[in-house]
Amino acid sequence: MTAPKRNLYVIQHTDSEYLGHIEDHFEGRDIRFTYIRAHTTGGKVPPSARFVDGVVFLGGGPWGAAGGRDLPSLADEVRLSHECLALGIPQIGIGLGAQIVALGGGGGVEAAPLTFEVVTATRTRDDALNGFMPASFPAAVYMRDRPKPPAYADILAVDPVGRPLVFQLGPKAFGFSGHPGLKRAMVEDLIMEFTDQPEDPGPGLQEIGRLGSAFEDALVGIMTGVIQLTGLMQPKATDQQ
Repeated sequence: MTAPKRNLYVIQHTDSEYLGHIEDHFEGRDIRFTYIRAHTTGGKVPPSARFVDGVVFLGGGPWGAAGGRDLPSLADEVRLSHECLALGIPQIGIGLGAQIVALGGGGGVEAAPLTFEVVTATRTRDDALNGFMPASFPAAVYMRDRPKPPAYADILAVDPVGRPLVFQLGPKAFGFSGHPGLKRAMVEDLIMEFTDQPEDPGPGLQEIGRLGSAFEDALVGIMTGVIQLTGLMQPKATDQQ
């Protein structure tokens, strides 16, 4: 009998941002995912994560979580993130999603203007993500406000001024300030989708173009480590019955 496939919720906050190149890594491992369009008219955040194998919280364009322009569904998503932590359900937060994971884990959010920047991330130790995180890799941050991981968080990578870019809470929760599966078209679409835009996005777009496949190359190691640590390739309990 064919083993049940893993299924993830992917919670969107804009029309423009999605998993990007991460889709290929999930599909290649036979991990299914369902987009939850919480930002649309009538859209809702799932009431529980108990019946799914993991949750991905995506970025939010100009939405934040520090009080200036909060995501309308923020409270419900923080509750869902907290439930994932309590039950040991894998979760990945990207951009605004990293703020949600930080809040769900008892951390906070620092107010900051909407920013788009492409920086070099540096891992903090050799065994980050089971040793698969590259020593350095590009990170494109398109985000209002910034996550403040709780004191128990494991900071896996930082930006050039020492701010957390990748963090881990417990064994199966991860936050990425930059989108590791980024496609340049996502940023271009975000700029067109909202009147609230980062100041002078041109240099960031040029830098993404200059870096070429560097995002995709780094993603290979990142996703290998994340998949291993979250256990999304391990048999479910029902598989062994």
